Amino acid sequence: MPRFSVRWTLSVLLILAVGGTFLFCEYLIYFPTILKCAWPKISPARGGEGIDARPMDSAVRAMVLSDTHLLGAVGGHWFDKLRREWQMERAFQTALWLLRPEIVFILGDIFDEGKWSSQKHWEDDVRRFHRMFRHSADTELVVLVGNHDIGFHYEMDWFKLQRFEKVFNASSTRIVTRKGVNFLLVNSVALHGDSCPICQSVEKELIKLSRDLNCSLQGSQAYPPTPPIMLQHYPLYRLSDAGCTGQDAAPPEERHLLFREKYDVLSKEASQRLLQWFKPRLILSGHTHSGCEVLHENKYPEISVPSFSWRNRNNPSVILASVSPTSYALSKCFLPEESTVISVYCSAGTCLLLLLLAHCLWVKGLLQCLSLCLLGKHKSL
Repeated sequence: MPRFSVRWTLSVLLILAVGGTFLFCEYLIYFPTILKCAWPKISPARGGEGIDARPMDSAVRAMVLSDTHLLGAVGGHWFDKLRREWQMERAFQTALWLLRPEIVFILGDIFDEGKWSSQKHWEDDVRRFHRMFRHSADTELVVLVGNHDIGFHYEMDWFKLQRFEKVFNASSTRIVTRKGVNFLLVNSVALHGDSCPICQSVEKELIKLSRDLNCSLQGSQAYPPTPPIMLQHYPLYRLSDAGCTGQDAAPPEERHLLFREKYDVLSKEASQRLLQWFKPRLILSGHTHSGCEVLHENKYPEISVPSFSWRNRNNPSVILASVSPTSYALSKCFLPEESTVISVYCSAGTCLLLLLLAHCLWVKGLLQCLSLCLLGKHKSL
């Protein structure tokens, strides 16, 4: 009876320990981490009162993330897909529940293999995306196109672009207006400045949007009269990440590597045209998988948003933006680190092994004691 009680107690403890560790690492860890985050407040000294004297609480609460890279059928191992997609789903759903953003922007590279996936594999990737990033009617999800979604410039075609736009029910180049704030969405994959049909179409649309915004600043009613927040996948031209700092910046050994125009960043020419056409008050971009803050021409700030996936970095994060018609405030919300989760699993596993070892030694000692007792009785007989 005592032996049965010890075994039963040990079994219960093992089950509770394994279940508790799994529950914490795969579900509960997201809550205390994201609870540390909060929406930034716009300072009135920065123009937060707005041109139409709107109250401060009317600012748009926008959450911005990038480079989810849902793994495809060709290069994605099933366990890697399961692990990364579960991490992103739990992080996103927990952030929605705790932070309640009004609008969420994903800055491209939604899929890892959209540039070459077959229709069947594409439909499977889309189905998984909609499951992972499901949201209520109170939150709007706006998705931008990236090079992994339709291919680099030399790979993209109308079929892949229109397939992407059909899934997300919107043109890849447009203006989204909320509470008097203009969010300009740019298909930066098509800004190579050559004569390709998609490039010509996108540039034509951008010129039209630029004219409409400029007319609005002069009294037209096409859009609210305020410079836009520009969002795109590729960063504007910069030499490298050498000036980038912070815990989500590129590793020190990579920061001084020179960027390639039209591959790592937009070309100088395309970047200058966008700044000249729109004079944005803020640019948000992705693609590099690392965080960075850059000031273009000493007046146009750009924030590079890190990847949302553990596959691309150990410490993913999202940008929380409070935006009014004339001002904005940003804060960075870091998600659980993969190394932390692995450490918890390793620590728990080590403790369990030590517990099992102690139990085995205790049982072995008990058996030896019983055998000695029985042997002593046998000799006395």
